[in-house]
Amino acid sequence: MSEFEIRRASEDDLPAIVAMLADDPLGAARETPDDLTPYRTAYEQLAADPNQHLVVAVRDGRPVGTLQLTVVPGLSRRGSSRSIIEAVRVHSDERGNGLGTRLIEWAVEESRTLGCRLVQLTSDATRIDAHRFYERLGFEASHLGFKLQL
Repeated sequence: MSEFEIRRASEDDLPAIVAMLADDPLGAARETPDDLTPYRTAYEQLAADPNQHLVVAVRDGRPVGTLQLTVVPGLSRRGSSRSIIEAVRVHSDERGNGLGTRLIEWAVEESRTLGCRLVQLTSDATRIDAHRFYERLGFEASHLGFKLQL
């Protein structure tokens, strides 16, 4: 099997990214891969913001993984920036091959390069396997998160 590269996502990658976001029970209920209009609008905002890093892992010219890395400047922790990893997805054909690990390792290293002092992520409470995965990579379940749907 050939190696993959991690690169900044382009607008042409949106169909594959949205398909990966929709490829589980949670995503299937909230994503609409048949209408890319809202995703194109969001992509334009992400692409224009230097603190947003939407990336894809590509193998043989095909996006097979994705994540979004957001850098958040802050006053806490002595004025430290932190990064937030979100929307980590690996194509169903690629799961179990170490690609998820490589994506997270890339995000942690990129966070260091960008001067972040902390990397954080959230995971839906029902994603027990994902929690074990993140813990295996050194993340600690240190906080309780809250959301308010608007």
